[in-house]
Amino acid sequence: MQRILSISGLRGIIGDGLDPSYIVKFASALGTKANGGTVVISRDGRSTGHMVKHAVISALISTGCKVLDADIVSTPTCGVLITHYQADAGLQITASHNPVQWNGLKPFTPEGSVFDAAHGKTLLDIMNSESYDLKSWDQLGMVEVLENPSQIHKDKVCSLINVETIRQRKLKVVLDCNRGSGAILGPEFLKHLGCEVIVLGGTADGQFEHVPEPLEENLTGLSEAVLKHGADVGFAQDPDADRLAIVDNTGRYIGEELTLALCVDHVLAKTPGPVVVNGSTSRVTADIAEKYGCEFHRSHVGEANVVAKMNEVKAIIGGEGNGGVIDPHIGFVRDSFMGMGYVLEGITEKKKPLSEWVDDLPSYCIVKNKITCPAEQVGIACDVLRKTFSDAKPTEGDGLRLDWDNQWVQVRASNTEPIIRIIAEAPASDEAHQLVEKAMTAVKNALG
Repeated sequence: MQRILSISGLRGIIGDGLDPSYIVKFASALGTKANGGTVVISRDGRSTGHMVKHAVISALISTGCKVLDADIVSTPTCGVLITHYQADAGLQITASHNPVQWNGLKPFTPEGSVFDAAHGKTLLDIMNSESYDLKSWDQLGMVEVLENPSQIHKDKVCSLINVETIRQRKLKVVLDCNRGSGAILGPEFLKHLGCEVIVLGGTADGQFEHVPEPLEENLTGLSEAVLKHGADVGFAQDPDADRLAIVDNTGRYIGEELTLALCVDHVLAKTPGPVVVNGSTSRVTADIAEKYGCEFHRSHVGEANVVAKMNEVKAIIGGEGNGGVIDPHIGFVRDSFMGMGYVLEGITEKKKPLSEWVDDLPSYCIVKNKITCPAEQVGIACDVLRKTFSDAKPTEGDGLRLDWDNQWVQVRASNTEPIIRIIAEAPASDEAHQLVEKAMTAVKNALG
């Protein structure tokens, strides 16, 4: 059975773990938690989304909820709609970058952010105890279909960038939606900015044209298209369009890590303020914050943890190194459209190619690996790395992170699999690989 249930939501393979009866249990728990209030629902375009959506609607109506159905829109759009309509909860039907046979449910708070541990525990307690607040026939909820829901999101993003200046530049952009929900707003948004847009995978039906995670090895077609069309930039979204990867004007994949770095560089140059990233994000963003004399903070890994820290320090921008940019002016969820807007505005205002802007940023190499490891043995791995790298500064709380002046290594347990992740970063590729290899060898020896 392929099903993963956690405090942050539900994912599974349709027909092997994720079936209508289980979906109804999850959605009934959410409707009960929302006290029969208003719930925004949306989906990422997968063909299985029809089945999942109707099961979700049935359950929410049964708990007395008013359902605002946005159908196919991005995950950040769902977050925007929740706050716009002052809803009591939200639910994006998505399996993010998982393969096509997967689908899932991603719940949102009334603030338009993903569930944190407390919200997630409450929902799971309702679900596990089956204490659903099911209504009688005369107290059932209703469904309202939202017309052009992405317009609200587009207007908010455009309010934060200089649309007219970008239009005058007449940039050429290749957008790889990969037949995900980004195809609903992405081309329209870029055309609104006066861009000439070449769209790859522009039908939001979830029939992915390549492996959906926006990594370099999956985006060779985007790089080729940028070169073929002489484009200024290539953008790639994951299926629910909360993550953004970028290819520069030379066809070079610049990595998801630099999506956030470019946006932070652009925003802090205009409006200095605190920045928050998670503990596995490249230090290039820390260097940028230091350049502008701004506070820099790290949170535990996880979008909800980044958001909590952003609220605590009143950050003006934050995010994760997986291409996830979070701007509190739009909402507390990763947003590929805000990322595109800031990058295009930056290219326009700097009056130089994206490749030159990227080359001006601090340069690091980040390397990631993993080891199968039961949760109860993660502490052993942390202890052995603390001894192996005794000259480093340790930071505990989300596994263990060990820092030197210009490099670091981290070990932490996965939230969804019985593995530990080992991540290292250094100015040079060989240094980063050596750090990971040394850490991997030490942990393997300790675990036997």
